[in-house]
Amino acid sequence: MKPMPVCAMRLDGKTMLITGAGSGIGRALAVACAEQGARLLLVGRRRAKLEEPRALLARPEQAMLLAADVTQAADRRVMRNTIAETFGCLDVLVNNAGVLCVGPLHGADDDELEDLLATNLLAPMALTRDLLNLLRTAERPRIVNVGSVFGDIGHPQFAAYSATKFGLRGFSDAIRRELMAEGIGLTYVAPRATQTEAAHKFDHLVAPYAMAVDSAEVAAAQILSAIRRDARNSYARGPERFFVMLQRLFPGLIDQALGRKLPAV
Repeated sequence: MKPMPVCAMRLDGKTMLITGAGSGIGRALAVACAEQGARLLLVGRRRAKLEEPRALLARPEQAMLLAADVTQAADRRVMRNTIAETFGCLDVLVNNAGVLCVGPLHGADDDELEDLLATNLLAPMALTRDLLNLLRTAERPRIVNVGSVFGDIGHPQFAAYSATKFGLRGFSDAIRRELMAEGIGLTYVAPRATQTEAAHKFDHLVAPYAMAVDSAEVAAAQILSAIRRDARNSYARGPERFFVMLQRLFPGLIDQALGRKLPAV
C-alpha cells in the first residue's frame, strides 16, 4: 500500500480537470486553481462559457478548453485522450458539473429526472472510471466530488436533487476505500446553497427556510482548501454543519424543522 500523504498539496504544475467549468463554482474554482499554478483542462457543454474563466487568468495559456458533455461516453473518451496526449497524466479530477431540480416532485417530468441522474451521479462515476489509469500515473492523485449539504439533509422541494447528492456521497465513500491501497485520494466537498446561474430556481425558498446562500467564490475557496489539505470530507462553515450532525443523530428533529416550513403549493 502506498503511504497516504500528510503534507499540504501544492498545485503548482499539477494537471487538473474541472467539469462544469464555464460558470458558477467551476468557473470560480478554475480561477483560484490557476492562481496556485495549476495546469487546467476546463470542460463544459458550451465553448463560449469556457472562454469566460480563461479570460480572467493572468496567464490564459494555463487553461485548455474542451467543449464536452460529461454524460456522453464519446465525449468522455475525448477528455481521456486529450489528457493523455497533452499532459500524460492527471493529478486532480474535479467532478463538479451538476444540474438543479427544484420544486415538488410531482412537477418533475421523466426527462428532467433522467438528466439530473445522468449529470449529477452517473457522469462522475463514469468519468472517474474512465480516467483512473491517468490518475494512477500521477505522483499524488486525487479525485474531488462536489456534492451538497443536501446530500446529507434531504430537503423538501429538492427531493430528486438530494437523491443524486446522497448517491454521490455514497459513491465517494465506497470508491475512496476501493482506491486507498493505490494511493489515490478522494475528497467529498459539500457546499451549502450557492449563488449560481441556477440559483433563481430556489429564490422563493430562501426566506421560508432561512437558507444561507454563499457566493461561488466562497464555495470554490472551500474546495481548494479541501484539495490542499487532502481532506476526506469538507462541509461549509456555519449552522449547516450542526444540522448535518443532527440529521445523523436525530433525523426526526430535522423532519419537524423542515416539514413545518413547507410553502403551500
